[in-house]
Amino acid sequence: MQTSTLDSETIRLLQNRVSVRAYEDRPVADEIVDAVLKAAFRAPTSSNIQAYSVIKVRDPDIRGKLADIAAGQAHVRNAPVFLAFLADLTRLETALEKAGHDLGPTNLEMGLVSSIDASLVGMSAYLAAESLGLQGVMIGAIRNDVVETARVLELPKRVYCVFGMCLGWPAEAPKQKPRMDFGAMVHDDRYGATRGGKSGEESLGVYDAALAEHYRSIGKETADESWSNEVGGKFYPQPRPALRSQLAERGFDFE
Repeated sequence: MQTSTLDSETIRLLQNRVSVRAYEDRPVADEIVDAVLKAAFRAPTSSNIQAYSVIKVRDPDIRGKLADIAAGQAHVRNAPVFLAFLADLTRLETALEKAGHDLGPTNLEMGLVSSIDASLVGMSAYLAAESLGLQGVMIGAIRNDVVETARVLELPKRVYCVFGMCLGWPAEAPKQKPRMDFGAMVHDDRYGATRGGKSGEESLGVYDAALAEHYRSIGKETADESWSNEVGGKFYPQPRPALRSQLAERGFDFE
């Protein structure tokens, strides 16, 4: 497949993006974090609902508790700043009350809308931060215990933490992981009309081999069917079976 010659600063940021978990021992000023978030808040939002909030977490005790929730990930504790991206329906609830309505139990659509809003802001924040020289990593494991995360962050009802983000000045330059073949993932007009000419199983075999080569190049042991073996261990049985009931306790019923 011909490689595009189109280029821009944003394209380069995304093409070179890696997850960074080690940071220099220097702070990230509030002025910088605020500039990143103000830019990120221009991300798309469903019906202008803006159903998100962000908590900047610098307190070491709070970060330590969040690190414990996130399976002990040391970078959650050690990063100069940790950002908690929240799905937040409290402002919508207040607006409906002002209009004489009751939000009532939330359905699947409201849960998706607020979670997607928060996710769009999070990725926009990551790009804005990286454009200033910061790097970091997304922390989905903050959902290991939605209720405990809410307790630690003192979240009100109708708010839950979708994911977190560590940010800092990078102290490492990890080798970039390969991604799956572009031609196997882009479909033209209908599902299955891909450009690669390979079956799904064939494409997966190619990626298994590429990821195995990557891991071995950085000294990490892996199976020959690297990605398939890795996700097989992580997603069977499916993780976080209590998540739905925990979200319902937070006011997100997803029914």
